[in-house]
Amino acid sequence: LFSQKRFEEIKKANQAAAKKLVEDQFSSSSEEDGEDAEVKQGKILAKTFTIYTSQTDGDASELERTRQYMNEAFQSGAMTCLICIASVRRNQAVWNCCGCFCIFHLVCIQKWAKDSLFLVSSPLTDDDFGKKDYPWPCPKCRFEYKQSETPSRYYCYCGKVENPMLDPWLVPHSCGQICERELKPSCGHKCLLLCHPGPCPPCPKMVTTTCHCTKAKAVPRRCSAKEWSCSLPCGRTLLCGQHTCENPCHPGGCQPCPRVSKQQCICGRQAAKRSCASPQWQCDQVCGRPLPCGNHTCERVCHAGPCGDCPRSGKRCCPCGKSKFALPCTEDVPTCGDSCDKILECGIHKCSQRCHRGPCEICRQEVEKQCRCGKHTKHVPCHKPYLCETKCMKIRDCQKHQCKRKCCSGNCPPCDQVCGRTLGCRNHKCLSGCHRGSCNPCPEIVDVKCNCGKTAMKVPCGRERTMKPPKCKQLCSRPPTCHHPTQEKHYCHFGRCPPCRQPCQKTLACGHLCPVSCHDEALVKQTGLHQSAGPWEQPSEPAFIQTALPCPPCKVPIPMKCHGQHEVSLLPCHSANPYSCRRFCGRLLDCQNHTCMKECHYVTDLSSDADRRKAGPECSQCEEECTKPRLSGCPHRCVLPCHPGDCPSCLQMLKIKCHCRLSVLYIECLKQTCAGAKEKELLISCKNQCPKELPCGHRCKEICHSGSCPLNCSQKVKLRCLCKRLKKEIQCSKIQEGQISLECDELCKEMKRKASEIKEAEAKAAIEEEKRRQQAELEAFENRLKGRRKNKRRKDDVEVEQSSWQKYKNLIMLPVFGVAVVMV
Repeated sequence: LFSQKRFEEIKKANQAAAKKLVEDQFSSSSEEDGEDAEVKQGKILAKTFTIYTSQTDGDASELERTRQYMNEAFQSGAMTCLICIASVRRNQAVWNCCGCFCIFHLVCIQKWAKDSLFLVSSPLTDDDFGKKDYPWPCPKCRFEYKQSETPSRYYCYCGKVENPMLDPWLVPHSCGQICERELKPSCGHKCLLLCHPGPCPPCPKMVTTTCHCTKAKAVPRRCSAKEWSCSLPCGRTLLCGQHTCENPCHPGGCQPCPRVSKQQCICGRQAAKRSCASPQWQCDQVCGRPLPCGNHTCERVCHAGPCGDCPRSGKRCCPCGKSKFALPCTEDVPTCGDSCDKILECGIHKCSQRCHRGPCEICRQEVEKQCRCGKHTKHVPCHKPYLCETKCMKIRDCQKHQCKRKCCSGNCPPCDQVCGRTLGCRNHKCLSGCHRGSCNPCPEIVDVKCNCGKTAMKVPCGRERTMKPPKCKQLCSRPPTCHHPTQEKHYCHFGRCPPCRQPCQKTLACGHLCPVSCHDEALVKQTGLHQSAGPWEQPSEPAFIQTALPCPPCKVPIPMKCHGQHEVSLLPCHSANPYSCRRFCGRLLDCQNHTCMKECHYVTDLSSDADRRKAGPECSQCEEECTKPRLSGCPHRCVLPCHPGDCPSCLQMLKIKCHCRLSVLYIECLKQTCAGAKEKELLISCKNQCPKELPCGHRCKEICHSGSCPLNCSQKVKLRCLCKRLKKEIQCSKIQEGQISLECDELCKEMKRKASEIKEAEAKAAIEEEKRRQQAELEAFENRLKGRRKNKRRKDDVEVEQSSWQKYKNLIMLPVFGVAVVMV
């Protein structure tokens, strides 16, 4: 028996588990995944919209809002009860609001309505309870429902079927019949969709209607857009009665007339430009017309019609109103002398003054007043209110805070503090006034999006933490983490993208493409991070990190020329760089005379083939002197360094002595080398008289010339006899020829004899004088040896007379130096 009983218990438990599994399979809003679920959902939506689209010729643009509600009904977790913040399953009883179309659990909305009614009716007394039908609001849109409208049964969206059956080929909580709810705004037609969540779409029926101004002909239009404008001027007469409406055809009444016209005021004295929509206006002048009494004028401001009788005519009362007097309008009414007895502002006491003009004074009588809360009394002037300092300790309607108002009358105001409690979403706080009971659900709607953000579903605030993101059928739009412009196609997802398996195809430095698979995110073993403490420690698993590995070197053989393009060799692509063949460069330098003697080196490529053998900017520069031969007779070298073409003309100056070898001439080398014999003779001549002496001893009379001077001297010289007494002027050339000579006469001989005698006498006198000088020197020497005499040296002081500058230079220089010091 025990085994049989145990078997039955296990059997019932298994059946309950199987039943629950079947219910859970259909309870979720998305029971299938992948393409099958999308195909199935599309068929259900097409079936629901078939009748509507047949009326609109396939146009489904007005169904977007309804389609959104239906998509949320199919998506997992999109339909959430805002009261309990839980998902609405297919097999659960629900209720939807007719204002915001939000779906709630039937049990949750019943509890919400019950709590709302309790909170509203709790401050009432027992006598008032039940006498008034207090409404309860929707938790989301606050649309108010009567107490009799509290849901008690589970109906489909259209309200035709109670407890609709669970059908996987219908929209969840739908009966599958035509909706037939009244469309809003009401047009007399009904909804043509199958039973659906959310609002009904606009009416698709075609009706014949005219425009707003009824001028155009009636045309068939969609019932939801039957009001239309023909864009013609309205033409209706405006309120001013003068103009017509110029606006295009429009609904409703016409706007006020926008024109401006010149209009008179009410009294007709003034005229001004005013809007035609307000023709009547009042000026600020006093009427001033004489009244019927003839003594006063009308004091009313601009008015229409007659001024009326004089306000001072007839019987008039005194200020207190107790006595009446019949006086002319020119006399003022006197006071009656009785007490005023008018009721003061307090409404209790009367004015005790005598009849007077003007307002009465405030009531100054002392009375015993009770405060507003009724706990204290005090004698105060009647016109002053009395409030005590006692604070009200009653609890306000929120049942949390005290009133704390001074001298409260007992009717405490509602609590003015903010509730501030955290709502069920755990993200926001209640911003309503302090209240009893549970707070309203959070009204915020949060979008739960996929990683790319293109697929989203709206859920109540608080459900985003537990809601699984929707599955996106869009391709992953993340930029590739490797160097490829696009990554391998895969769907939108969270987390890291799968490693790239595309060929690397990086352009290497050589220009070839890397053939290996992408290695920008290769897993590399990390070594040396942890050293074991000893042999007893177990080795840890190696750590791997993602890093970009360099592309392997390219092995393609590439023909490569040397720098100077002397030879071609095959080199590996990764090392295929221009090289030096160790030969001389051999390129013709710019001088066109020498070649580059550098070792084979890089030369910038030139455009034409003819220029390839020319030296480039990297070749050596020719530093040799120009060795080209000059013109015959030019002793100079070319001043330019080694250069192509002919040398420039020699412009150096030659330092040459003239023919006479006395003057130095500076002549351009070019003139010297290019001149003829006669021109050279003239160039070297200094143009002065020849300084050479002729054999006769005289200077040459010719201009500076080359060669020997002519021998025919034309100079006249004086020819003397041997004693030099006789003389005669004769041409020098004749003397040289020996043709003429001059002999001494007798007188010359006598004079020569006397001269010889005189010379002999002078020679004798000189010998005697020399002997006397030597004797005197001998005596002087002997006297110094004996010491008998002291030769006193006589100093002749020669006074040198000073010049005027030496006398007055101190007087002049001192002021000059003083002025210089002051300026410095």
